[in-house]
Amino acid sequence: MSSHRSRKKKEELVSQKALEHELVPKAELVPMEEAKALLKGLNVAPWQLPWIRAQDPLIRALGAKPGNVVRIYRKSPTAGEMVFYRIVVSG
Repeated sequence: MSSHRSRKKKEELVSQKALEHELVPKAELVPMEEAKALLKGLNVAPWQLPWIRAQDPLIRALGAKPGNVVRIYRKSPTAGEMVFYRIVVSG
């Protein structure tokens, strides 16, 4: 049992360090009310957003569940910072 806990703790540390890497984009969960307003403003259904799997290391670290909307910030040499939205799907 303790080996399971230590392995889980080690996995959490590794994923946390991976999130701090300069090439990993910053991401955050979008609150449900804000996600509804966003979808309405874009005039799209949730399934029309680009998908990201729940097993993605970034999504697992955020604790997102299928159906959540995630905001991802990416640095661009020409546009500065770009914001992308993804819907979390199972798998």
